[in-house]
Amino acid sequence: MTLRTMFAGLCLLSLTTLAAAQDKISGSAQCGKPDVQQQVDVSDHPGHSISIMQMKCTWTKPMEVAGVQDKDGTDSGMADLHAGAGTSHGYYVDNMANGDKAYVHWQGKESKDGSEGKWTYTGGTGKFKGLKGGGTYKSKRAQDGSSTVDVDGEYSLPKS
Repeated sequence: MTLRTMFAGLCLLSLTTLAAAQDKISGSAQCGKPDVQQQVDVSDHPGHSISIMQMKCTWTKPMEVAGVQDKDGTDSGMADLHAGAGTSHGYYVDNMANGDKAYVHWQGKESKDGSEGKWTYTGGTGKFKGLKGGGTYKSKRAQDGSSTVDVDGEYSLPKS
């Protein structure tokens, strides 16, 4: 067995071990209409605006991460819209049932009806320090400005 073959085998074994350590999660949250929202029109063409918002969300079907359910959180984001559609990105601070927090960065596409995109765990506090993972989300906006968000993904935590 050559050194290169042995190295390739170890790399494959490592990737298999990492893939096996991923745990799948899914859940749904209800987000109220934004507590803070500011929109500015951009004068380059009609219907172009940028906005920033912040809202509170409560998990109606909590995700369970390492045996702990998420409870609620704060979503802060910004959007670049062209006639109601465009791109957005932001951050979600997830308050877990045990008092710890999980941090999320998200980015996606906006439409008049809602948004969809990808999210990534960027860490957390306590039990969730070093939390990694990510997935997809899809939200549906209601007439009153609130929204329902469905989330799917996977996560991993460092070994203690």
